[in-house]
Amino acid sequence: MKKMLKGLGAALCVALPFIAQAPADAATPAATGAADQTLVQRGAYLAQLGDCAACHTAPKGKPFAGGLPMNTPMGRIYVTNITPDAQTGIGGYTEAAFARALREGVAKDGHNLYPAMPYPSYAKVDDDDVKALYAFFMHGVAPVQQANRESDIKWPLNMRWPLMFWNMAFLEKGGYRDKPGKDVAWNRGAYLVQGLGHCGSCHTPRGVAFQESALDESGSAFLSGALLDGWFASNLTGEHNTGLGRWSDEDLRTFLKTGANRHASAFGAMTSVINNSTQAMSDQDVAAVSTYLKSLPPAGGTGAAAYTYDPQATKVSLDRPANDAGARVYTAYCMHCHGVDGHGFAPMLAPLAGNPNVLAKDASSLINVTLNGTGDLVIDGVPSPFPMPGFAAVLDDQQIADVLSFVRAGWNNGAPAVGAAEVAKLRQSTQAGR
Repeated sequence: MKKMLKGLGAALCVALPFIAQAPADAATPAATGAADQTLVQRGAYLAQLGDCAACHTAPKGKPFAGGLPMNTPMGRIYVTNITPDAQTGIGGYTEAAFARALREGVAKDGHNLYPAMPYPSYAKVDDDDVKALYAFFMHGVAPVQQANRESDIKWPLNMRWPLMFWNMAFLEKGGYRDKPGKDVAWNRGAYLVQGLGHCGSCHTPRGVAFQESALDESGSAFLSGALLDGWFASNLTGEHNTGLGRWSDEDLRTFLKTGANRHASAFGAMTSVINNSTQAMSDQDVAAVSTYLKSLPPAGGTGAAAYTYDPQATKVSLDRPANDAGARVYTAYCMHCHGVDGHGFAPMLAPLAGNPNVLAKDASSLINVTLNGTGDLVIDGVPSPFPMPGFAAVLDDQQIADVLSFVRAGWNNGAPAVGAAEVAKLRQSTQAGR
């Protein structure tokens, strides 16, 4: 799952390229005739669990034909065509070549994929699921002839051969193995979160080599929240304030299926995850993911005392907004949706009091969503009636800093203030090219 209370964000859950070239082995790619439709349908479901469409389908583009730009620390890359077109897609891939690209990050011609493709997570996908995914992409996706675009990464950073050493250091080969002492639901949830869901790609901090700091619950940094492409992907551990510690199992299942609950609403890249992936999950798989995530111990918190709601000081400020710059902006632009009490009108309009995204130490997601708004959550084909609008053209950097500082202090949230320089930096990086 990607990119979550972004939330999260976000973010971003990126899947990079399979570049089709002439077959390098003697095996034959999938025939274009009749396929096992049960296997194809299962592969379609698994592709939704992996949220493949979110990265491999550009806005207004054809499904899985690539072209979506992705920002990385090294420069911009463009997601590739993974339709079964023989010239520009993956139509020439055998199942073995497909599996190697998916789980080891090595294309059919032998070149290494950038680790923006979450193959360290997909390494855990079992053989049966790889077979079903291959059947879907070869027989359930329409071929599209669309050439892939070269990345904007400059030499020498665009060289691929050093990635062999990256893989030696950070890629853990071998599928997911059930943990002894854990029940079927927990292990299924762990398999989905760590594997196809690749939640750690967005929600786990990365090291200096852009590697995830942990790939499963054995590492304390796993799913503890991370900054990625202008969003802070939320903490998914049991941390009380910024994580899922105050969420019930029902809260989490509701969020995965609808993108909103009494605590928070999805925004940023997580909107795409809800729209394209988690809402399609079976009830059994949603329950398994919730079981696993709710088992994770607290990690990555701010060290603040456990959050308790207190509206009094904030109400006084809102009663006298002339005395508080942030209160003035809140009263004019925010209060009609998020309320005097900060509770909003959940789940349709997000609460701000006690919202994990508001309490997070890193305010990037709040700045980003205030500047740029968020896309529509589309549940069962119906768009959300109240998406968050962007205020980049309405409020200046200082006004946004003031109102976010007010919100982060309000209702006993107790989070650090936001500076105008932080807003200016994100405004520049997110508004470029718009």
